[in-house]
Formats: sequence, structure tokens, C-alpha cells
Amino acid sequence: MSAKYAVIRAMFEVLWLSRLPDLIRALSRSRGVIFTLHRILPQEPADFSPNAILQVQPDFLEYVIERVRDLGIDIVSLDEALERLAASSKGRPFVVLTFDDAYKDNLKYALPILRRQQAPFTLYVPTAFVDGVGELWWQAIEDIITPQQAIAMTVDGETDYIDTLTTGQKQSAFDTLYWQMRKMPEPERIELLRKFATAYGYDLDLQCRELIMDWQELRHFAGEPLCTIGAHTVHHYELAKLPVEQARNEMAQSADILLAQFGVRPTHFSYPLGGPLSAGQREFDLAKELGFRSAVTTRPGGLYPRHAKTPEALPRVSLNGYFQSRRYVDVFATGAIFSAMGKVTG
Repeated sequence: MSAKYAVIRAMFEVLWLSRLPDLIRALSRSRGVIFTLHRILPQEPADFSPNAILQVQPDFLEYVIERVRDLGIDIVSLDEALERLAASSKGRPFVVLTFDDAYKDNLKYALPILRRQQAPFTLYVPTAFVDGVGELWWQAIEDIITPQQAIAMTVDGETDYIDTLTTGQKQSAFDTLYWQMRKMPEPERIELLRKFATAYGYDLDLQCRELIMDWQELRHFAGEPLCTIGAHTVHHYELAKLPVEQARNEMAQSADILLAQFGVRPTHFSYPLGGPLSAGQREFDLAKELGFRSAVTTRPGGLYPRHAKTPEALPRVSLNGYFQSRRYVDVFATGAIFSAMGKVTG
């Protein structure tokens, strides 16, 4: 775990021990929280699992649902959340459950819990992933590095061999390659990823088919009355790195494809990666222009009455795989804490 996450964990411990979250929720004007989830997996992650941040265990998900209700917090759909934000009075606090990317494990492990708990939720779908031709590049570079004792890495046009014998070396190589790709224009990132995958015999299409629901599985998932399907672009590109017309097309076409598949045009959208590097005012304006009723970021924070005026830029709180401690759920459910964190880190 990085120093950053160690500091956050220490802060969570202090907050939990002090019982401050209860007082903050009572006094804050925050009306609710949107939780971000990705993968739901029962097994413990391996020692080298940089993407473990994106996964929580099924029993933790179920505990989150039960605990927030014990705290007097409702679990509501996005549509109801928007109505509550627009209401003149504060009302009961609420949580919205959202899942990004349409992983198969959501179908296998999350859906039975959501049904059993009668908890509404939203799934944001990148349509190329469901077609089986998307590229989950963050997972691919982890998978490629894992078995290697060294990897060839090209930085600034020069190729060097990086040792990846130890967990620490693997993590360092992952971090370097991850941020190299994050800073590249999307066409260059795609080219680098494909060359890297080819060099190590890694099948990106097979990976996508193994990890992501196909259309038949997604239809089963979306047929659940508790489910709201949202758009998440076609290719899961970082929209801020695209020319404006391409960004618009990524957003609009994903909604068009979901309309064709399910007969209903999604009114909710999630920006891929969702932080300041990936989505900003231009993208917020596009979401509004395209008629989405809401669009979510990954910028941390609670929901306040002011967000009723800017539903195209809603904050979310990540149910982070590094913090699967039951005593932290009270902290996660306190939006004002994450709004303050966002101001400090943003």
C-alpha cells in the first residue's frame, strides 16, 4: 500500500474511533453519497495486485448495504436521488450504488446480494467491452507483469529492461507503465498497449471476453427491476484526451447502442476514469448537450442541494478495495468527509 493510502487509512481509524461520522452526518448539509464499485470477487487478492483497489468481497458489499440502512440511510436509485436533491427539505439521507464496466463477477456475485437486499443500483456499460473487443488496459499490464522476472519498457523512445522479480519491483514497473499510458494521447496509448501485449503473447480480446459480460448476460442482468443501465462510452477512452467530436461520438454512440439493445435510451452517464485528467467542463457540457439526466465523476464528495443544478458533474465515493474494514463503512457513508478530502487533494 502506498504512503497516500496509509495516510487515508490512519485518518479513517481516527474518524471511526472518535465517532465523528455520526455527528458530521447530522450537522452537514450533505444529503447523500453515490458509491463507486467495479469488481465483486470472493478471493483475497495476490500480493501483487495493483488493481485490487477496484475489487471488494461479496460479504463486504452485503455488510455495506445492511450497515447504511442501520444508520437510517436509504438506498435509492439515481432517479430518486436526483429528486431528493431537488427537494426543498433535506429529508432522509441516501446512498446510490453504482457499478462501472459490466464485469461478469457483478452478475455472479453482486446481483444475488442486490436482489436479496432489494437494493436498487446502476450499471454503467462501455459497449465495446460487451462486444468483446474492448481493452481493459489497466488489468492487462498487471497480468503481463505478474509472471515476468523482467520486462522491456520503452520510455521517451528508449527501451530498457526493468527487473520485476519482487513484488516491489513489479509494483514500481506497473506504476511507471500505468502513468506513462495515462499521460499519452489515446492513439499512442493504444499502440503502446498492443505492442506490449503482443510482445508477451497476451490476448487482449480474450481478456475482455473473460472479464466482461456479453450481451446475453447483460440482458439477464439488465432485466432485474432493481437495475438502471447507464452509458459509459463505447471504448472507455479518457474523454478529455479526445477531440471534441470524438468525445461527443463516444458518449452519444454508447447511448444509441444501449437503446438498440434494450429499447430504452439511458439517461445516466459515467465518465471513464472520471477524475480531473479524464473529464472536465467540456465533457460536462457535452453530457448536458446530449440530454443525460446525470453524469458521474470519480471526484470524491457527498451530494448537496447545489448538485441539483449541476447533475452532469456529480461526485462519487469509491468503495475502495484497500479499505474493506467494516468499521470504515460509517466513514464511507459520510459525504461531507469526502467533500473535505476532495478540497484538500484537488
